[in-house]
Amino acid sequence: MANALNRLDGTAHLDAPEVFADGADLPTLIQLAGDPRVSGFTTNPTLLRKAGVTDYESFARSALEVVGGRPISFEVLADDLDEIGRQARLLAGWGDSVFVKIPVMTTDGTSTHQVVADLAADGVQLNVTALMTVRQVAVVSAALAGGPPSYISVFAGRVADAGRDPMPIMSAAVAMLDPEPSQRLIWASPREVFNYVQAAQVGCHVITMTSDLIEKLATIGKDLDQFSLDTVTMFRNDAVASGFIL
Repeated sequence: MANALNRLDGTAHLDAPEVFADGADLPTLIQLAGDPRVSGFTTNPTLLRKAGVTDYESFARSALEVVGGRPISFEVLADDLDEIGRQARLLAGWGDSVFVKIPVMTTDGTSTHQVVADLAADGVQLNVTALMTVRQVAVVSAALAGGPPSYISVFAGRVADAGRDPMPIMSAAVAMLDPEPSQRLIWASPREVFNYVQAAQVGCHVITMTSDLIEKLATIGKDLDQFSLDTVTMFRNDAVASGFIL
């Protein structure tokens, strides 16, 4: 993968970000656990609901058996600061590789930085999530300072959905975390494989990817003439298989 990134860049070496598989479908997690490109795993309540999970703890404990000690993030369900703290400590107790996801704010817009700071001070490994601004990164990084290994998830894909270029935000966030070696930046909610290249360009540590995007990583660096031919061949094969007649 790094060689493909170097070819795309032309001259400079690009450090490929680690890939964390994003999902909550247990059979897919089992499959991805055998993929050497996957360094960790992330989940969230939306993915859990989409996957039809009804017993959170049962799913989490099954997932922990599958991931083989690699980091995996489970998110709190609460919207109250005290309850967020209680649930975070509960989730952290499920395994040494658990990183507890804490939203950057509650649904009324209250910052969670104080509970993040309290949890980090108590040694809870965190993944603070749903950030979208450099200011949020600064606040969260300060709250995590001095704590155990942690992740800060900036939703670059949603920044792009808002019609804004996420690259300046991600680049600034990488620079901001440079003095904090225990804090790692996640490029979250990617929309296309090119986001993996962009994450490498700014030096982002980790990118989350769904299983379909992980499959497409193999196309990075592919010759475009060959890619064009492959696409035409796909159209032709599907036309023949369809049995359409004009």
